[in-house]
Amino acid sequence: MVKELKVTKVENSRLDSVDFNNIPFGHVFSDHMLSIDFKDGEWQEPEIIPFESLKLSPACSALHYGQSIFEGMKAERGKDGDILFFRPDANFSRLNKSASRMGMPNFNEQDLLYYLGKLVELDQAWIPTLEGSSLYIRPLYFGNDSFIGVRSAQTYKLLIMTGPSGPYYAKPVNVYVEDTYIRAAEGGTGFAKTAGNYAASLYPMSLAKENGYDQILWTDAKEHKYFQEAGTMNLFFVIDDVVVTPPLSDSILPGITRDSFITILKDQGVKVEERNVSVEEVFTAHKEGRLSDAFGAGTAAVLIPIKTISTRNEKIELPDPNSRELSINLKKHFVDIKRGLAEDKFGWIYKI
Repeated sequence: MVKELKVTKVENSRLDSVDFNNIPFGHVFSDHMLSIDFKDGEWQEPEIIPFESLKLSPACSALHYGQSIFEGMKAERGKDGDILFFRPDANFSRLNKSASRMGMPNFNEQDLLYYLGKLVELDQAWIPTLEGSSLYIRPLYFGNDSFIGVRSAQTYKLLIMTGPSGPYYAKPVNVYVEDTYIRAAEGGTGFAKTAGNYAASLYPMSLAKENGYDQILWTDAKEHKYFQEAGTMNLFFVIDDVVVTPPLSDSILPGITRDSFITILKDQGVKVEERNVSVEEVFTAHKEGRLSDAFGAGTAAVLIPIKTISTRNEKIELPDPNSRELSINLKKHFVDIKRGLAEDKFGWIYKI
């Protein structure tokens, strides 16, 4: 049974201060957020409250031991004015899987979906309509004990905040194949969307940016031989007209956009292979004229063409993104489903 939702509205909306023609990703937040506490072994009553700073103890367990997970989702306005979410059930399922790996209690996914709908319905005026823009949704769930000691927390806070956002990447990206640092290893937390995975990537990412790259392509922890994912995206290559993507493992985030792309491509009759793909294979395929496309896939990024791929000693440049029919058509079909402009034959859209 869904618990009663308490709603406290802002006295004055900040909506009029937002330039919806210029909304950089992750900088603007809507008026309200959802807050639910876990204590005494159970989830407490949910609240929608004004978006505000949190009051935390300096001994907050998540700050010391990293017991923190999150998700990334989007809401968009459909052609008939409906509010459309894309596969929110998959996001909440993944959040629960991340919670289990991090020793955190699970929540009722259907209840949380209901609360999310109420939150976005309240702040629906914040949903942008400019092409390429959307209402970004960030669930955040962390240990909230005021206690310094290495153990799973006994109290937690789950928040959902939203904000209008433009495209995450404005243009095709130049990427660097990382061969020193690793993102995740077998048996670790690579498949969970936990804060520590991203913290470990920040330093090598800053080194890459200093050298003119937009993003890192992570390789396996053992040999640095096989591609795994990018810092914010899953990876796809088109070799000999076959779409190839690294297989899921406990060191790769199971991307929902990744899964959606695979489903769409297979439905369109495109051959897709989920298998190990090595750095050598990709560079050899390029030399032989068999690499026609490479792109990243993610909730924030959607589909971003990769312009160049560089290692320490070599650099390859891929075909003009405007000539890549497969990825152009894939992105259009995906976006059309999300916006209610194409048939939702897979039952992915949640509408309010």
